[in-house]
Amino acid sequence: MRMQSPIVRRKSRQIMVGKVPVGGDAPIAVQSMTNTDTCDVAATLDQIRRLEAVGADIVRVSVPTMDAAEAFRKIRAGTTVPLVADIHFDYRIAMKVLEYGVDCLRINPGNIGRDERMRTITESARDKGVPIRIGVNAGSLGKELMRKYGEPNADAMVESALHHIDILDSYNFQDFKVSLKASEVFMTVAAYRKLATQIEQPLHLGITEAGGLRSGTVKSSVGLGLLLMDGIGDTIRISLAADPVEEIKVGFDILKSLGLRHKGVNLVACPSCSRQNFDVIATVNALESRLEDITTPIDVSVVGCIVNGPGEAYVSDVGLTGATPFNMAYENGVTSHKIANEDLVDELEKMVRRKVAEKQALEKQLSEPQPVKLVGEAGSIL
Repeated sequence: MRMQSPIVRRKSRQIMVGKVPVGGDAPIAVQSMTNTDTCDVAATLDQIRRLEAVGADIVRVSVPTMDAAEAFRKIRAGTTVPLVADIHFDYRIAMKVLEYGVDCLRINPGNIGRDERMRTITESARDKGVPIRIGVNAGSLGKELMRKYGEPNADAMVESALHHIDILDSYNFQDFKVSLKASEVFMTVAAYRKLATQIEQPLHLGITEAGGLRSGTVKSSVGLGLLLMDGIGDTIRISLAADPVEEIKVGFDILKSLGLRHKGVNLVACPSCSRQNFDVIATVNALESRLEDITTPIDVSVVGCIVNGPGEAYVSDVGLTGATPFNMAYENGVTSHKIANEDLVDELEKMVRRKVAEKQALEKQLSEPQPVKLVGEAGSIL
């Protein structure tokens, strides 16, 4: 197996978003947001189930109207995934989703209006054990901050966050997390680094409006990678102009690359060259498609020739090295058997699923209580 991450994570206060712990020593949670019309309950639930199938820990749903709040009640009843309701301005919507079983509120206290309205929300949230997420976005900073700073920057974002935090502090409400998102990487990173030293609450990371699938993945990987390497971050969302399912996949890939989360297939593959003895790219694409349903951590290497193949296979659960006339398969770093090119994908899938089944069986065995053996005076078992 591969080396564990050397990253030392920032210590933060732990909150619960439904059944998912966020902060403290909990794994970094991966979340996305539905982009369906919330009032279309069937479409929204279908998307939530697709997100759940690829491993989403938390799903955020926009609730902009009272009609959407009524739809949220049906959505809540249709899934067990922890749900965050995204709400702006209207405190009545927040009160409705609290009544209907929301797991977290995404609101900015300064946008709710009169003090008594925010007090009412925090009292209800406290009674129901529901945390709040303060979400600061560089594109929607208040007019006073824009006049003070002239343009969005990290200092303005942190000041905005601290203003909202002060409101929650005034109600002695401490179960919250904070996000500081900009579409510009350096601004985002600077804001998170600054706030991370000033509060103890968990931080939700993201590069907002990062772009399309390719460009957004690159931008998010760079920005979040810098912060995660600093130990900053308790939940993440990859904001892509793409299918939200891709956000979850990219999020887990980022965490796996840093050794911070081990879920699903960690696929190591060479970029291929003229030394390859099989079509590496086609093989990898087919495997990724077939193995998307696997959530058990497993390392798989697919390398087209014997230069680097054996070394990668040595530290993999299942490995493949290209050779002539047959390719060599590995299990637990040891050579297993030969595979012809035409059988590669089918055979590798079988090997991976067999290894996953073994891992699951072992995990189940270790989790089950073991029988207690009573020993007599002479060492005999009673």
